[in-house]
Amino acid sequence: MQVVIDISEFSYLPAQAEVLGVPLPRVERLSLELPDGRTLSALRFGTESPQVTLLHGAGLNAHTWDTTALALQRPLLAIDLAGHGDSSWRGDADYTARPLAADVALALDAWTTHPQVVVGQSLGGLTAAALAASRPDLVSEIIVVDITPGIDVTAGPAALRAFYEGPTDFATREELVDKAISLGFGGTRPETERGVFLNTRVRPDGRIEWKHHFAHLAAQALAAHDAGSAAVPSVLHETGWADLAEASAPITLVRATGGFVSEADADEFLRRVPAARAITVNATHNVQETAPAELAAVVSAVL
Repeated sequence: MQVVIDISEFSYLPAQAEVLGVPLPRVERLSLELPDGRTLSALRFGTESPQVTLLHGAGLNAHTWDTTALALQRPLLAIDLAGHGDSSWRGDADYTARPLAADVALALDAWTTHPQVVVGQSLGGLTAAALAASRPDLVSEIIVVDITPGIDVTAGPAALRAFYEGPTDFATREELVDKAISLGFGGTRPETERGVFLNTRVRPDGRIEWKHHFAHLAAQALAAHDAGSAAVPSVLHETGWADLAEASAPITLVRATGGFVSEADADEFLRRVPAARAITVNATHNVQETAPAELAAVVSAVL
């Protein structure tokens, strides 16, 4: 295991901690070489053995959890899933839950000493279920944030399609910030600038590109996928429900009022997973960014 520290990516944390009125813990970047030569990257908050592991959604990265992690004030990991953040892209571009969970299991074997409360948002929630089903020894509790198996988030709303269609590299980060704001993403300009900075990199030729592989696959995938088709979600539908049924850890579904999971979806979740509980929070799909204190309270309640 190698610990890599990049001070620039942590430059936003002091101000975030000040707004929350909490102390700033030690935060460091971890890097794990996987058996196939890829690298899995993560952020570790605190100096003690992690109690919580956070898994982000598609197109995001570990930093999406920064405010929630600060609000929690617990030792934890926030992992960059394969193809996102500082983790390697997959050569087969298979970013479904079970392959992602296999990577996470190796990370928890390396970086933790006891079972984790695993909190997964969107794709991360399905990954958490796959992890709990395949490696129950690593998971003490699952919190699935604004996703249920079978929901088609691959095509997304028209604004999301417009955001990822087109070029995959840009002259400046400001160009991306302007595009995000024009389509209604990112909140305030400073918040959008932070998100773009943490989710992009500068290529050797000076051009800016997204870190996550999804952006580079999106134009082709979105053009080919009919939002009303069951072809893509059927894969997650089949494996997701099976993984949830196999999981022995307690399960909580967090539904965002402005997110992807409807009341009917939540009811179906509880019908299929009768031992689970459901909580509704006033937030958008990225609950960890729009209601971090509320989500932190949900997590703290099970620790």
